Amino acid sequence: MAHDLNRLTIDKQPSTPAGGTPRKRRTQIIAALVLLALVLGIWTLATRRSIEVEVATVSLVYPSQTISLLNASGYVVAQRKAAVSSKATGRLEWLGVEEGSVVREGQLLARLENRDVAAQKGQASAALSAARDNLEQAKVERTDAARALSRAKELIGQGIIAQADYDSAEARYQRAVAAVAAAQANISGAQSALRGAEASLDYTLIRAPFDGVVLTKNADVGDIVSPLAAAANAKAAVVTMADMGSLQVEADVSEANLGKVKVGQPCEIVLDALPDVRFRGALYTIVPTADRSKGSVMVKVRFLDKDRRILPEMSAKVAFLERELRQGEGTPRVGLPPTAVVHRDGKDYVFKVVKDWAVLTPVVLGGKLSDLVQVNSGINAGERIVTKPLDQVRDGSRIKTAEK
Repeated sequence: MAHDLNRLTIDKQPSTPAGGTPRKRRTQIIAALVLLALVLGIWTLATRRSIEVEVATVSLVYPSQTISLLNASGYVVAQRKAAVSSKATGRLEWLGVEEGSVVREGQLLARLENRDVAAQKGQASAALSAARDNLEQAKVERTDAARALSRAKELIGQGIIAQADYDSAEARYQRAVAAVAAAQANISGAQSALRGAEASLDYTLIRAPFDGVVLTKNADVGDIVSPLAAAANAKAAVVTMADMGSLQVEADVSEANLGKVKVGQPCEIVLDALPDVRFRGALYTIVPTADRSKGSVMVKVRFLDKDRRILPEMSAKVAFLERELRQGEGTPRVGLPPTAVVHRDGKDYVFKVVKDWAVLTPVVLGGKLSDLVQVNSGINAGERIVTKPLDQVRDGSRIKTAEK
């Protein structure tokens, strides 16, 4: 038993593991991790390296652009426009329209205070009635005088009455005839006075001179309206209106290009407010005078398509076409630059830009649209595509837009 206990001793020599010291092992592990991180970093940089490319936006192209001879800019102008006012001066008592109101010719728009004029009309009407009554009285007197003259002729022929009595009867008849004529003249005068009073009353009623739309309201109830606006704070017009059927585009054409346009030439009109809509037009007239300061001549283009969205003073662009548009040419087509097309295995592709990546997308192409090529399917207008350098781009490549 004691012999066995003496054999239990502690070995004080350090033991060395098979893999080396712990410090050496830690160093090897750290080195391996650093090498792995370096390899991952290099691989990430290699796979995420951005290729600098130029991009373009797929656009909508109208076929009319290929047959356009000349482009000009101008404004929509109403050829029939009026600042509606009254011939009389008075206080605005009632206003029945506002901006945008559609009115018909002769429709009552506003009314001035007219009690004094209405009283004058009533007085003239009464005077006409009195004149007509006087005429009736004069006619009765003339009838009686005519009978008396007839009896006097019979009696003087029989020698019953003296010549003086006959002369008195004849004079009475002539006075009665003159009185009838005077009464008729008074009626004519009274009728004229009544028409004048009616006209004065009608001047206080402001009516639409033609069919149109109210553009602006220039006066409010209570304002003094004067045709000459001579008084302080007086308004010359109540409303301004325009005939929307008379809208035309007035554009300036350079003198050098005047030979490219002619009356009746087909045109296409684009309004800045409606950039996605094309309106058919025709050259209506060429104003026979030039603007010396601008070296241009004004032309007027009428709309063949009516649209309630077309408003006066809108900015417009006019394309003068070499021929009429055929059926279907008014519909926009999708177009892209030919330099963006990649041909592989007999098919056509483009690199569509999706965020920061290039995605190879198959497309079906059509004919040429000026300097673009038509796209029948595969990509939509507004999307961006890579134009160059196509030889460096692959499907899934990370890209960045070249700065210009």
